[in-house]
Amino acid sequence: MPTIPDSHRDILTGNNFAHVATLTRSGGPQVTPVWIDLDGDTVVFNTAEGRAKQRNLDRDGRVAISVHDQANPYRYIQIRGVVEEKTHAGADAHIDRLAKKYMGLDSYPYRSETERRVIYRIRPEHVQVMG
Repeated sequence: MPTIPDSHRDILTGNNFAHVATLTRSGGPQVTPVWIDLDGDTVVFNTAEGRAKQRNLDRDGRVAISVHDQANPYRYIQIRGVVEEKTHAGADAHIDRLAKKYMGLDSYPYRSETERRVIYRIRPEHVQVMG
């Protein structure tokens, strides 16, 4: 499994938005900005059931992720990989941690009582860095 280079880990652990590309039913790309997390060399993000990226990833687990450094947009990391795990366990607490990281808030302010949060863990198969 490719590793995330130490030189670019800060891009993923900082509050930089990621763009996650999934494949639609017809095979076309669908891109969504997301909050991102890193666990070792596994990329982690959170979404709600019923969203396009969730439906796409459940059908086809291939994904591409691009994240640039807000302080230097010419410095970025691109990761192509596959869903290693999908889980609902801890997803509400995880979105709260991401809200703290990205918004400085203790809990995710856009939570809906009808949504069910889910965590996707992405195993990198290819890592490319610039800058």
